[in-house]
Amino acid sequence: MQSVDIAVTDLASATKKFFRRVLPIMLVMLVCNQLNRSNIGYAHEHLEADVGIGAAAYGFGAGLFFIAYAIFELPSNVMMEKFGARVWLTRIMVSWGIVSFLMAFVQNEMMFYVLRFLLGAAEAGFFPAVIFYFARWVPAGERGKATAIFIAGSSVAAALSGPIAGMLLSLQGALGFRGWQWLFGFEGLLSVIVGITVYFLLDARIEDAKWLTLKEKAALISAIAGEDAQHTGSQDTKINRWKMLLNPQILLLCGIYFSVQLSIYANTFWLPSIVKQIPGTTDLSVGFLSAIPWVCAVVAMYFAAKWQDKATSKRPLLVVALLVAAVGTFAAAVATPVLALVFLAVAAMGFKSASPLFWTIPQSGLHPLVLAPAIAIINSLGNLGGFVAPFGFGIIKEQTGSVVPGLFALAAASTLAAGLVYFLKERTTTAGHPDADGNLPDRRSMASSSSATTV
Repeated sequence: MQSVDIAVTDLASATKKFFRRVLPIMLVMLVCNQLNRSNIGYAHEHLEADVGIGAAAYGFGAGLFFIAYAIFELPSNVMMEKFGARVWLTRIMVSWGIVSFLMAFVQNEMMFYVLRFLLGAAEAGFFPAVIFYFARWVPAGERGKATAIFIAGSSVAAALSGPIAGMLLSLQGALGFRGWQWLFGFEGLLSVIVGITVYFLLDARIEDAKWLTLKEKAALISAIAGEDAQHTGSQDTKINRWKMLLNPQILLLCGIYFSVQLSIYANTFWLPSIVKQIPGTTDLSVGFLSAIPWVCAVVAMYFAAKWQDKATSKRPLLVVALLVAAVGTFAAAVATPVLALVFLAVAAMGFKSASPLFWTIPQSGLHPLVLAPAIAIINSLGNLGGFVAPFGFGIIKEQTGSVVPGLFALAAASTLAAGLVYFLKERTTTAGHPDADGNLPDRRSMASSSSATTV
């Protein structure tokens, strides 16, 4: 009994060390990722004035990133499993930093399209690689917390991106470069530097972590292996890794995540343009005002995470978050520019809180054999919302001169996603074997099985 208590203590100690040492590294990487994704939102009008990139071309280029992201997501994640997290995450960061830096020298629409596509290809695999890394290092009971903190970091990064972009844009003319060139150049070089640093700070395997004691390593390895064994089930169960990816539940997860990404990237790329409708704003003030929705989102995600830890079911919380996003977006569409900013802050509290709530479901219920590719599929197909949202908004604005119809569409998409959550099965990771498609029994079937056994 005492040895069990010691093992539990070692596991808790190892997990705390991971949160203190590794998670901050991941958050810094995420900040760089968000800066490079969102910077064109602040450079939009400058690119239009200096390079001639109009609203539709801007929207298409902004969204083209996600086409490449979807194409290269799964291959990138497969390569990550082959080469390990340290090498592959370094490669991802350095390559996206280089491409982002080259954006400082864009001269026409075609060059803009090519670089946006290359940026998506370079970044592909980043998010699922991090989530998979958590699954290999963090016990299931703490994984949701790690994911929530990581995703909350994207809101912190989004909040920082506005003020940073505003200050860099204010360097107009310094050393002969325009403000938007400073924006792309500085943030691109920052990613390259951080990426190289990550190689020396990140460990690919638990066994390589010098910051863990031998007992902590053993406890953590044992806990992860035990969770994998629970999923694996009997040796007689044959699991088709690729057939599992066609599972209707995974496709349903893709649809819900697609809706979440619609809202996230519509706001990422068009929020600065909406804020600029407020009279008297400048590049600097737009940057700071654009941070407000993301700051509110961080607060909301904190409380959502606390409620999530206490909830036995994540579905009701996810539904509430999606409906808050829908109401806030709808209200922003019919409000004055100042009130629109307030309601977009409400919407951000909803759709950003929905993201960590969403990821706890596939993370806890998917079979280990399919975890990495399934996360890649969900993330890549869901991220196509990042193409549809900015491209659609660009066409709408060019045709109507307003993004209001686009906001109505976002509200409808969030409402539809809330309805789809009803059909989502919540799986348990504490017992049961997967079927041939990799399905694990949901709570209701587990309860029925337990009752039948008792009788």
